[in-house]
Order: sequence, then structure tokens, then C-alpha cells
Amino acid sequence: MPRDKAAEQLSDFKETQKGKKEVLTTASGCPIGDKLNAMTIGPRGPLLLQDVVYLEEMAHFDREKIPERVVHAKGAGAFGYFEVTHDITKYCKAKIFSEIGKRTPLVVRFSTVGGESGSADTVRDPRGFAVKFYTEEGNWDLVGNNTPIFFIRDPLLFPSFIHTQKRNPVTHLKDVDMFWDFITLRPETTHQVCFLFSDRGIPDGYRHMNGYGSHTFKLVNADGEAVYCKFHYKTDQGIKNLPVEKAADLSGSDPDYSIRDLYNAIESGNYPSYTMYIQVMTFKQAETWKFNPFDLTKVWPHSEFPLIKVGKIVLNRNPTNYFLEVEQSAFAPSHLVPGIEPSPDKMLQGRLFAYADTHRHRLGTNFLHIPVNCPYRARPRNYQRDGPQCVTDNQDGAPNYYPNSFSGPIDDPKAKETSFKVSGDVARWNSADEDNFTQAGIFYREVLNDEEKARLVSNIVNHLVEAKDFIQERAVKNFSSADPEFGRRIKEGLEKLKKERAKI
Repeated sequence: MPRDKAAEQLSDFKETQKGKKEVLTTASGCPIGDKLNAMTIGPRGPLLLQDVVYLEEMAHFDREKIPERVVHAKGAGAFGYFEVTHDITKYCKAKIFSEIGKRTPLVVRFSTVGGESGSADTVRDPRGFAVKFYTEEGNWDLVGNNTPIFFIRDPLLFPSFIHTQKRNPVTHLKDVDMFWDFITLRPETTHQVCFLFSDRGIPDGYRHMNGYGSHTFKLVNADGEAVYCKFHYKTDQGIKNLPVEKAADLSGSDPDYSIRDLYNAIESGNYPSYTMYIQVMTFKQAETWKFNPFDLTKVWPHSEFPLIKVGKIVLNRNPTNYFLEVEQSAFAPSHLVPGIEPSPDKMLQGRLFAYADTHRHRLGTNFLHIPVNCPYRARPRNYQRDGPQCVTDNQDGAPNYYPNSFSGPIDDPKAKETSFKVSGDVARWNSADEDNFTQAGIFYREVLNDEEKARLVSNIVNHLVEAKDFIQERAVKNFSSADPEFGRRIKEGLEKLKKERAKI
């Protein structure tokens, strides 16, 4: 029976070597005469400290695993390009969009959110969809998910939210009370929870799901005129989701299902693609809009802010080595290029610091020297020097202070960010009650058909039933606030399931 392309990777590599015999060496390039036997005094004797081959092997082995990502630990990556198909220069001066037909190389990392590196691909979880565009103005990272919204709107809650998706610090087990306690205490999560427990909560691999920048960004054109923007990339393969039963089976039989599917598709020449769109909102519209346009728990209605086609993402190369090009890849919303700027979106503002900071912890101060992260189409010149694993020319003899009189790099007025007015009292503003239920109700009533509604209710009931009764009651209240029928069906489902369990 023929094996898939992923299973044949080692055989394919062997074919590329054409019988070549490489000499085994130490990390410093010295040939090794025997890699099967440690150096000892006699056949049974103790090891010698002079066995530098053994010492090097173990010293590297002890350090070969870098810290796992705190979030999005399990993932897959691929390389390709972005091609402009429609002109949006009236909105944005970024050179990546400068002309129709222009191609920009990129890398994408897909991931689950809550699971560890060895967890299953087919669990119910949002999926990360991070894109690094290697532009001539530097790297632009668009770091999003497969949902256009998120659970919370204030970044101060992010660590606590992620803790509830991870493991109980005492039992080291996933804890349904932790999950639902936080969710029900923060009703702004209701909209995203509806997405999570709908069919789209378990996509059929990474090729059959959409991606979203999720946040609101600011686009600036060559005349300095700015608008607010949201990014979307819709799968050209069509949306496909896994039934709950099949997803559960795959979690045991093929926990790397999504990684395998992506690798085999690309290796077979079946290149995945996604069409990029933007939504645009003027500053005037933002000031008078019916809800906060920077609220990450809400979508911009397409009827009011239609999708504008921009271009296409095509993935046509697998990583040459997973650790080198996927595990070490690092995406940060703070990596922006002229023409694309942050908005007042609180969650985006928080992520501007958090992502680059975690990369410095996980990969080191010079994580941007790693080839997959290096802005190789631009020439980084700044006043940052040294640090662990500095592997570039360290900017040679250029001065390391600014301003200076010795030909150090100078700022470019054309790259200056747009100015904007901000006023208001400084305080810890409570955003908990900013209409948490309207869009969740619309999602239930107008987006889902009857079969999808039934599966959504069933998925919530089967998970929520494990939580404490008082937490269940709080959840029913929140879902009822989104839609009375929605809440009633969940309540009835819980009561029915508990009666059935009582009979066993």
C-alpha cells in the first residue's frame, strides 16, 4: 500500500543524496572516528572527561529544547507568496500593495491555542493564523486567528483567560470549572464561545478554514489620509469542519492530522490558497458608530462595511526543517510597515508589547537574526548591539548611540506615523458591559441553520454539564441574554443529560 508524502520524507531525502557519504563531525567540524561507543577505561570502566564527543553530544542534548510557546504551542508552517490582485493604494501606501501583480514572499504558521506541543490537532479550540510578509520595507506580521473576534476586550485579562484554558496548577488536568467559571463571569466571551462550540470550532485541517487579522488596524495612504481597517483571508478550498465523533477518533488515531494534511497537500503540488480582503471604516464613521469599533469581541457587519478584495496568499513550500523554520518562527503584531499602524484597539495595544517580549524570552534577544524571522529583504540598521547569539556583522564599526556625527543611520520623515488626537480622563475604565450579547444573538438566529443550532447547543451542553451547577446556571443566563430560545435549549439539554446520567 503506498504511503503518503510525509511518511516518505526520509526516503525522499536519501534520493537527493545520490549515494553521497558525508563524514560525521563534531559541531566544530572535526571528524569523528567512532560515534557508537563512549570512551572508557576498559570495557566496563568509567567514562573519561576527555571524551569530548560524548560531552558535546550530551551538552547539546540537554539544551536542544527551547521553551514551549505559552500559547499556540502546537502548530504547522508553510512558505509561499502574497500576490496583489486589486488596487487599494487609495487606502494604503505600504509597498506590499503598490501594484497589481506584485508578489511578496511569506511564511504562515497555523496552530491550536490551548494545547501543549504534543496535543491533538483536532480538539475544539480556536486556530492561530499568523502571516509574516517579507516586504522590502521590513517584515510585516499579521497575527490572527480563524475567528474574526476574541473572548475578551481588555488585555489585562489575557493571562487569566489563558490560564483557564491550560491545566489546573494542583491536579495538572484540564479543569471544566476553571473554563466555565471565567467564561460566565466575563459575559463578553459569549460571542466567541458561540463560534468555538459551533461547527467551526473544529476545522478540518488548516487548509479549510478562514483567517482574520481580528484587530482593527489603521491604513494610511501616500497623502497621509487614514482609515480604520480589518483584514480577512478566506480559504479558496472552501470551509470544511470535522464532526465531533470523527475529531475524537482522530485525536487518538492521528493527533497530528492537520500538520500531516498541510504537509502532504503542499508536497503533492496541491497548494493551499486564501483570498485576502479588507473592510474599511472612516474616522468619522468610527466616532458615530453604534458600538465601539475597536472592541475585539465584535465584528463589523459586512452589510455596512463590505469586503474589498486585495490579493491572494499561496502556500507552495514546506519547511526544510521544522525546528529551524517553524518552531523558531516568531510573529509579533508590533512588526508593522509604513502605511499600516495600530488603532486604539486595547487588545492590539497590549499585544504590541507582549509578543516580541515573549520571543525574547523563548528565543533570545536576537531572535530576529534567525533566518525565518530575519527581514532579509530590508537592511536592519539601528543602535541595538550585542546580546546572546548575535550572528550578524553586529553592524560593524557603526556608532551605537544616537544622535551622532559619524554617519550612523538617521530617521526617515516619510516613515513617520500619523498624528491623532486623544483626550479623556486617565482611569482603569470598566468595559465589561459594552453590549456583550447582541452579536452573539445575531450569530445564533441569523448565521446558523437549524442543524447547526442543534449541534451548537449539543456541544455546549456536553461540555458545560461537567461544571458546577451554579456555573451552569450562570452560563444559561448569559446564553439566554443572547437569545431566549438559545438559553432555554441549553437549560433543557442540561436537565435531560443529568437525568440520563442519574439513571446509570
